[in-house]
Amino acid sequence: MPLLGIYPKKTASLTQKDGCTPTSTAVLPTTAEIRSSPDSDRLRKRDTSEGDVEQNPAAWNKIVCIDLEGIVRSAMNQLNTLLFCVESQQTNSSTGRLETTDAVARGNPQYNWSLKTQGVILSSIMYGLLIAQIPAGYLSGIFSIRKMIGCSLLLSSLLTLLTPLAATAGEAFLMACRALQGLGQGTTLTAQHVIWVKWAPPLEQGRLTSMSISGSVLGPFIALLLTGFICQSLGWPMVFYIFGACGCALSLVWFALYHDNPEAHPCISVAERDFITASLAGQVSSSGHTLPIRAMLRSLPVWVISLTSFAYFWMMRIIIFYSPMFISSNLHTEVQENGMLSALPYLFGWILSFLSGPMADCFLARNILSMLTVRKLFTTLGLLLPAVFSVCLASAGSSIQSVVVFLVLTNATTSFCTVGMLINPLDIAPRYYGFLKGMTILIGMTGGLISTTVTGIILDQDPESSWFKIFFLMAAINVTSLILYLIFAKAEIQDWAKERQHTRL
Repeated sequence: MPLLGIYPKKTASLTQKDGCTPTSTAVLPTTAEIRSSPDSDRLRKRDTSEGDVEQNPAAWNKIVCIDLEGIVRSAMNQLNTLLFCVESQQTNSSTGRLETTDAVARGNPQYNWSLKTQGVILSSIMYGLLIAQIPAGYLSGIFSIRKMIGCSLLLSSLLTLLTPLAATAGEAFLMACRALQGLGQGTTLTAQHVIWVKWAPPLEQGRLTSMSISGSVLGPFIALLLTGFICQSLGWPMVFYIFGACGCALSLVWFALYHDNPEAHPCISVAERDFITASLAGQVSSSGHTLPIRAMLRSLPVWVISLTSFAYFWMMRIIIFYSPMFISSNLHTEVQENGMLSALPYLFGWILSFLSGPMADCFLARNILSMLTVRKLFTTLGLLLPAVFSVCLASAGSSIQSVVVFLVLTNATTSFCTVGMLINPLDIAPRYYGFLKGMTILIGMTGGLISTTVTGIILDQDPESSWFKIFFLMAAINVTSLILYLIFAKAEIQDWAKERQHTRL
């Protein structure tokens, strides 16, 4: 089916191979020509229609791939605290030696690690994540995303399988194992964002990005929900074996289903391929181009995106690592009940991440709001609402209904950032999106590391009023970064990110 007559220069040569949909060679119009076309309104309707699953099967295939990868990767990352939860549960038990013997019999080895050693092991994966960001962002603009993510996911999954063995060998082996796993997970975390540089039309970027990233929100929900039952029945090492095996299987599925760009896809329809390629005609790869590092460092839009990333990761690390502790200290729940209450906010966050993308794209496709207004609106919702709800959470006391409601709202509303500041680098520099994404995630993860350290210090020094201080500090950082973002953020391609045209006189 031709795309409403907007491709007048298509050649007539068609080829049929491997039983897939025929492919053709086309001379594609620019993005400006598409927007000025008399059929552009109907193209907008195509973008916002309910039949996108049928009209864009290749793009939706990518959503499934990235969602599955995000579920497994984030679930494996959530296992970080499992060793110490089991250790704490066993060593702090009032039943003493009898429960310890039962735990070993159930396949739960114990390790006499000090709190300092536990902290180093817990943070070792973060160092791997930090180191991977800039190289992964740069290389994702040059090399095959298919190979980068597939190999990194396989490496991370194999190391997850080896985690119980590394723990038995000693803390040094476990630290090395988790740091290497962080390298693998950090590579996939950054590289997956670059996928949509070649696959997402401008009016579908919010929807495709938010839906694909939603898997990273669902992963902790699954991990928190299942690990308690698996530990109790099969022992905690089996958790690593199960998730590691799932990751290895998924890496093979990734290689089979994912393709780097529409031209490389063997079964994409002519209409879909031409539509995607034409809509992204001005967004070329950074391969072969020198990185304008100085211009990036002088760019205020880049810095405000980095500051909001710092605030976002500061907030998310507190929510991820300290929600179970907050529930335990305020509600005094059992381990399995704690796990279910900690998992519940991720379920609502996953649902909201599905809704935020179509909402943003609807505003753009119907010309209700500009791109910049959409980015600022959803960044405001994603930073300001969690700040307000977290302060309410700290003031909720021991009321289980209030704690659950505000905990769910705090976690779920962070999903609005997906179509706000998290995707903003794609607006200002699509050519260098991979590198910029790696840089902003690096700054953000630095905030995450600092937040966990500061939170631990506050909890140690002032356990009585500590939670209000922790959440109030988080809210202050969110509001400060948001104000700067609202003042200096941009949503158009910056001069330093544009194609340079050289004219010979």
